[in-house]
Amino acid sequence: MHQTCIIIGASHAAAQLAPSLRQEGWEGDIIVIGDEETVPYHRPPLSKTYLLAEKSVDDLLIRPAAIYTKNAISFKLGQRVSAVDPVGKTVTLDGGETLGYDKLAICTGARVRKVSLPGSDLPGVHYLRTLKDVDGIRERTGPDKHAVIVGGGYIGLETAAALRKIGMQVTVLEMAPRVLARVTAPEVSAFFQRIHAAEGVTIRTGTLVSGFEGGTQVTSVLCSDGSRLPADLVIVGIGVIPNTELATAAGLAVDNGILVDELAHTSDPHIVAAGDCTNHPSELYGRLRLESVPNASEQAKTAAATICGKCKPYQALPWFWSDQYDLKLQIAGLNRGYDQVVIRGDINHSRSFAVFYLQAGKVIAADCINRPQEFMLSKRLIASGTVVNIEQLADDDIEVKALMPA
Repeated sequence: MHQTCIIIGASHAAAQLAPSLRQEGWEGDIIVIGDEETVPYHRPPLSKTYLLAEKSVDDLLIRPAAIYTKNAISFKLGQRVSAVDPVGKTVTLDGGETLGYDKLAICTGARVRKVSLPGSDLPGVHYLRTLKDVDGIRERTGPDKHAVIVGGGYIGLETAAALRKIGMQVTVLEMAPRVLARVTAPEVSAFFQRIHAAEGVTIRTGTLVSGFEGGTQVTSVLCSDGSRLPADLVIVGIGVIPNTELATAAGLAVDNGILVDELAHTSDPHIVAAGDCTNHPSELYGRLRLESVPNASEQAKTAAATICGKCKPYQALPWFWSDQYDLKLQIAGLNRGYDQVVIRGDINHSRSFAVFYLQAGKVIAADCINRPQEFMLSKRLIASGTVVNIEQLADDDIEVKALMPA
């Protein structure tokens, strides 16, 4: 019997799930529905090479359009799904069209968290998540113009680095006492603040934004301490919210993401989910929701196998990356609950080191700056659960391969 699988969201997860379905043996129709006008593209370069116009839209495509054609994957772009009916096994588009499915995959990702402050709707106040967002930002960039970035997370710092490269005057405002406060140790925060200051970025921590001023466009940012910063461009980067509304309305279990098991099953046997919108189990870290390209891709492979009746549990180790200036930050694992930090290399004077996060003598995460070997080491140590020799781990004179677990 001919079957149909519908994928909601033309995301990183969808770009992997659709062709993986064919690889796993799905012979029916595959329809991907996305609210943007283009097939899935890489989002990480948006705050870097695409913002700097060093890459085009075609350069960002996760897969060439020809791959989807070859695999008989069809798209409905520029359209939103307004409702899912798990009983009737249909989805309804915002234009009124109804499509039936045998299997459904929800890959709706996440959206930017917005601010509701005086002047937040002024032209020139931007968010950074989509191609359209960055196209709007690029119209306001230029040497010696003033950019204010609200939020000192990875997106904020990556964008600051890119804007400095084209000669903009950049100020980063962070409400926490330090940048990257939720994701790194104080030593790593201090390192990034030092690097950005050396590159000409002004970072103000412990600073709350109270509003934006301007007439036909934003001209300044107001802070709660009464200070006023000139701004030709404002970029707000204060996190994202998982897109779970469709799942909730359809009666699926949701708790900080669509709840799935290790096979990407939702609470409905005919519906899977993958990517930033999901909350999944992890043997190492318990339940978690990840905003990560590797997570979206690997979980999508599992979801495709599940749709095809195969059992390929998702057990990948979380990992992430960030590019700023000449710095390649590679992150392995999650550092929540760490009780000790071990630093390998000179964090105070160099641009190459690794920070290991330990819990009860075992490595649970690592931040590796221009240290690809230590990144591989950290993944091995986390997976093995080895109790490490702290003195050896910190000794930069000992070769990395000598520290690898057996």
